[in-house]
Amino acid sequence: MDRERKDTDRELIGAWTKRCYFAGRAVMDSALRPYDLGSVQWYVLYQLATAGPTMQRDLVRLLTIERATMSGIVATLVRKGLVGQEPDRVDQRQKLLRITATGAKLWGELPDLSFIRSVAFDGIDEADIAVAVRVLQTATERLENQLQKGTAS
Repeated sequence: MDRERKDTDRELIGAWTKRCYFAGRAVMDSALRPYDLGSVQWYVLYQLATAGPTMQRDLVRLLTIERATMSGIVATLVRKGLVGQEPDRVDQRQKLLRITATGAKLWGELPDLSFIRSVAFDGIDEADIAVAVRVLQTATERLENQLQKGTAS
């Protein structure tokens, strides 16, 4: 592969990764709109419905979003009656989240979103998918390591 093509592909991989992520998220948001939920709200409910009560700070890490953003999302879910929030027994400043009966009922009514993955990846060779996963995993790990070292290296 010539140098010019290699440089173009390296520039495009980030753009296509971002476009794929945003397209998937837009489809997800569209499927959830009739339920008055956004994609991040769905992820919070997913965690609480499948893993059980979870510390709010742990969700910040799991979903890699800002603490202030998570606070707003949780406040909305609490206001809708879908999530309960209680102070941690050990550290009152920390909040334990759990899905409410109303939230569990809604969770049971939500559409199966696995169709998004099917639309995106069905018919693509498994070996190609494995390569894409390895490339993106390696790139992500390298960037996260760089972030830990500091950006000026």
